[in-house]
Amino acid sequence: MTSPAPSRPADAGLIEKLVSVVGVAHVVTDAQALAPYLAEPRGLFHGSTPALVCPGNTEETAAIVRLCVAAGVAIVPQGGNTGLVGGSAPDGAVLLNLERMNRIRALDPIGNTLIVEAGCVLATAQRAADAAQRLFPLSLGAEGSCQIGGNLSTNAGGLAVLRYGTMRDLTLGIEAVLPDGSVWNGLKALRKDNTGYDLKQLLIGGEGTLGVITAAVLKLFPAPAVTQTALIGLARPQDAIALLARARIASADTLVAFELISRRALDFALRHIAGTLDPLGAPHAWYVLAERHASAPGLESAFEDMLAGALGEGAIADAALAQSGAQRASFWKLREAIVSAQRFEGASIKNDVSVPVAAVPEFLARAEAAVAALCPGIRVVAFGHVGDGNIHFNLTQPEGVERQAYLDRWWELAGAVDEVVQALGGSFSAEHGIGRLKRRELARFKSPVELALMRRVKSAFDPLGLMNPGVFFDS
Repeated sequence: MTSPAPSRPADAGLIEKLVSVVGVAHVVTDAQALAPYLAEPRGLFHGSTPALVCPGNTEETAAIVRLCVAAGVAIVPQGGNTGLVGGSAPDGAVLLNLERMNRIRALDPIGNTLIVEAGCVLATAQRAADAAQRLFPLSLGAEGSCQIGGNLSTNAGGLAVLRYGTMRDLTLGIEAVLPDGSVWNGLKALRKDNTGYDLKQLLIGGEGTLGVITAAVLKLFPAPAVTQTALIGLARPQDAIALLARARIASADTLVAFELISRRALDFALRHIAGTLDPLGAPHAWYVLAERHASAPGLESAFEDMLAGALGEGAIADAALAQSGAQRASFWKLREAIVSAQRFEGASIKNDVSVPVAAVPEFLARAEAAVAALCPGIRVVAFGHVGDGNIHFNLTQPEGVERQAYLDRWWELAGAVDEVVQALGGSFSAEHGIGRLKRRELARFKSPVELALMRRVKSAFDPLGLMNPGVFFDS
């Protein structure tokens, strides 16, 4: 397979043509106005672009792609720019932002579907479902700014995967502009469609390398009539795994979230984020934040009895069941505060990994031992979606160590974590994707057969290599 020709720089002629498609107000070339679109949230990537182009509909998106392809100019699709792996940081490419394509096209309460455009903010889709007494269950820390197109392109996971799955599971159909500028209308609201390759699943999780997702048919669910939320103190991660099995049975498998939190992660939140409170009477080494949803009353006492029984047997150390919406919100505030609190403690090397659920305790022990041996005094901040095996295993710099010197060891320390993950049959990127940040891990841990197949798919969709170049592969 031959490599595609390198992208050409955009010239004034191309930008003039782009203006003719979307209007002068929707082509941005001013450096100051571009800055927010080029800054990656963690500050690891700083993009550059000759122009930001914001189409208002699918036809304009297709026209933009055709113009860029004809000029040999690369395109980087962008949603809310909340990704954490540099997937929407352009390196001289035209930046195609979908924020204007934010309409809700249809909501079907009988079929339980919602058709939205790619620029629709996740929270807006959630509110639309809620207004129809339905639930769109994807929930992320960035839900107030991330967009459905980005959620699809990265196969977003989040807090409710245990019951509802990732975006792959929550999507029935998509519409996309392909790398040649043609439009594929796959907006079918079908639960069964066994007619060959499931093409939407290639674009979902494709991080904009195979085309530009412009709209999607999303699955909805009955709005929960009952929500039970518990904060549980534990001695060991092993106790969390045992409790997970027990809770799934007691709740008739209606658990939505089962979040593991280390005491260090909680301490960071309590120390730095206003309005957080220590949730239980005494500190514990580990915590679980568990939540169940039900569309009708029932099993509330069974869930409470399960917690009481586990407490009486010593399987857990303490538990509090939220008695109000405010108390539930305070529990979730602690979980959300962990993310922002880490920056106050210094540089942090992030690891978004998954292992089989039963292997989580072994992973935590082995990975902490591996990084501590390399970097004495390192502070592990472990938390995340233990119900689906996804742990955010973040490494905060030792006290007294110079920040940049520590960050210079990113690949060494993250690599040690990845080795443990690989040994346990896990994934080095559970939900954040590959982008530009994790290309070396992809090359290291994917088999030659997998890499060759991925390159063939990329070449089949995008033979010129102009769609988000530099994501997944160096070239």
